[in-house]
Amino acid sequence: MTAPLYLADSMAIDWRHPAILAQAEQLARHSQDQESLIRACFHFVRDEIDHCIDAQRGPVVMRASDVLLHRVGYCYAKSHLLAALLRSNGIPTALCYQRLRLDGPASPFCLHGLNAVWLEPYGWLRLDARGNKPGVEARFEPPAEYLAFRLEYPGERDLPDRYAEPLPEVVAALSRGDDWQQLRDNLPDCRD
Repeated sequence: MTAPLYLADSMAIDWRHPAILAQAEQLARHSQDQESLIRACFHFVRDEIDHCIDAQRGPVVMRASDVLLHRVGYCYAKSHLLAALLRSNGIPTALCYQRLRLDGPASPFCLHGLNAVWLEPYGWLRLDARGNKPGVEARFEPPAEYLAFRLEYPGERDLPDRYAEPLPEVVAALSRGDDWQQLRDNLPDCRD
């Protein structure tokens, strides 16, 4: 693990923003240890920040501070916020992706954004703050991983790497200026 990469402040994961720092401090205030802090941050992003498609609203944002301000984001943006909250508390946090089919075995592929955290004594552990709904139940219960989506259709896969920054395809999609409906119809995918 290269901790400095996974603790960095950046355009998308702007954890030095005053609003992020304040929210991270509030979440840390009642946490007894690293695991309870990760759990508090995870629950906050999963349960208090709406997913654009579920809420049927936008705007489409990329920066963690914008997600916090608007209380809405796509899975990618929610993963940026979770990374910012955890990194601001000194917890190495990466971005991870799955390549999934949108709706059944013949539907198009798209990327799904989630996180991985470094948690002693387990090492890297993936967690998915996408937001729960009927048929989607992501939880944080180490050492097991309970992600929002299981791989079930041909060609779906977990991208094997952990990233310090969002993939270029994700940055491009979130930066186009589309409204939430346009992005829903043009979700990013990665090249094989």
